[in-house]
Amino acid sequence: MNAPHIPARPIQALSDQLISQIAAGEVVDRPSAVVKELLENALDAGATQITVRLEEGGVKRIAITDNGRGIPPEQMPLALARHATSKIASLDDLENVITLGFRGEALASIASVAQLTLTSRTAGAAHAWELAGSQHSQAAPSSGAQGTTVDVRDLYFNTPARRKFLKSEQTEFGHCAEVVRRIALSRPDVAFSLSHNGKTVEHWNVSEVDKRSAHILGNEFANARMPLDESAGPLRLYGFVGLPTASKARADAQYFYVNGRFVRDKLLTHAVRAAYQDVLHGDRYPSYVLSLDLDPALVDVNVHPSKIEVRFRDSRAVHQFIFHAISRVLAQTSATAAGSAPAPVTATPAAISWIREPQQATFAPQFSSGLGVAQTTASYGALFASTPDHNVAPSAVSTPQALPADEEHPLGFALAQLHGIYVLAQNTKGLILVDMHAAHERILYEQLKNALDADAMQVQPLLIPVTFYADPVEVGTAQENADALTALGFDISALSPTTLAVRAIPALLKNADAQSLARDVLRDVREFGGSRVLVERRNEMLGTLACHTAVRANRALTIPEMNALLRQMEATERADQCNHGRPTWVQLALSDLDKLFLRGQ
Repeated sequence: MNAPHIPARPIQALSDQLISQIAAGEVVDRPSAVVKELLENALDAGATQITVRLEEGGVKRIAITDNGRGIPPEQMPLALARHATSKIASLDDLENVITLGFRGEALASIASVAQLTLTSRTAGAAHAWELAGSQHSQAAPSSGAQGTTVDVRDLYFNTPARRKFLKSEQTEFGHCAEVVRRIALSRPDVAFSLSHNGKTVEHWNVSEVDKRSAHILGNEFANARMPLDESAGPLRLYGFVGLPTASKARADAQYFYVNGRFVRDKLLTHAVRAAYQDVLHGDRYPSYVLSLDLDPALVDVNVHPSKIEVRFRDSRAVHQFIFHAISRVLAQTSATAAGSAPAPVTATPAAISWIREPQQATFAPQFSSGLGVAQTTASYGALFASTPDHNVAPSAVSTPQALPADEEHPLGFALAQLHGIYVLAQNTKGLILVDMHAAHERILYEQLKNALDADAMQVQPLLIPVTFYADPVEVGTAQENADALTALGFDISALSPTTLAVRAIPALLKNADAQSLARDVLRDVREFGGSRVLVERRNEMLGTLACHTAVRANRALTIPEMNALLRQMEATERADQCNHGRPTWVQLALSDLDKLFLRGQ
């Protein structure tokens, strides 16, 4: 490939117009960028009402009117000059930015690629003033209420090559509307109105953040979100996180704000994603509206001209704070979210053995007091009209008495088992359906995590070691990663170059198939390395082990066993989903059942 011919030219200063057009290439890449810059200026001016009018996707016209402080006529030419701003005056101001705009490039850049008219009126002024064109124009008397209107027409009229890169009218309008939504979400104390080609598309009155987010993100998000408000030192994170069951196939309902500024930052996105990894399937995306407030000196917002990226002084501390704050909220179950989050479950082998041993048929299984779910025969007797006959099939229906008025157990009490898969229970709201395998899988998974975190993984020695044929890679993996396997509760050693022996497994998994467990652990350790399995990949591995051991479909449960499962779910963090992100239970309210049978119609 031949090098292009570059003509020799003398070094010379660029004209102000060309400099502004170059800046416009960075700041004004499409109509939505103009909308963003003008909306930020309106908010910085203290506006409480903002109207956005667009024509032809913003290419033909963008007019934004606010009721802010306005601009005095003598300062209006400066407003269109490059690097002229009222928002910073020193390096200290630049390092402590508290406004949305501050670079002083936006209006000058827009005016260099479009026909711009600026109309403004300050409080107490006899009338408004208007300036058209550029900083070299003169302001003239005009009409208008207090505030500012920036009217941008024929975007890129003098740079037609740039217009070729724009998409269809509807696509460009969609980008503009998304910018308005982002900013409206961050400022529910401001009323916004959006119209396109003369037709009002959106209007949001002043409201609270919960109502504004429900209006913009829809009822699906409003009905499946959890509030969050946590502080640590100079950091405060607040807003709403969507339940995993409200996840989406696209990441189009994720709004994160830093000191009121919408950002799309990899560090923040990773922290949120990491908090959801235990409860969300890999190809799904969580929905959230979150705001992070911190000292402006601790974050650099001057990383990129569009100001959509930021850099934190202590990025690790910010990441960990966000991760743990969201994790704590998600650890609550929907059933217990109205109260406090359930206490961490103490992992004991006896706590889960009842649900895996078919021969056990005691009426009231006993649990470690650390689980907080012990039920006595007397307490069950008060809940059911008659003592169940153990000779009756476990799926037979029992008739419960009235539930306690205080709804001590939000998941209610078992009625029956359906097709060996689902547990049917009644609570004060109506009917609960539980996927028993998914629910038990979550319980085991959380117990395994807690045991590993507390360095209290109890080991179950096998009376007779389980031996199996292994290839050289498996044998080598077991020998090279003995310490990691021991930390995970496994004793796997080589008997010969082609034989491995499993002498111990985690006590929580004592009834699982030892050979299958060993092969899965060795596979993960081989693929990721022993240290990574213990630190980075451990949750995926523990999830696999929990799935091996959880109660299987078609396992018949007695009524007491079903109730014990419900109690464990109420005491287990993240019990709303299994570790694959699927729901473990659903609620059918009485009103839902009435609709099915057309009652009251």
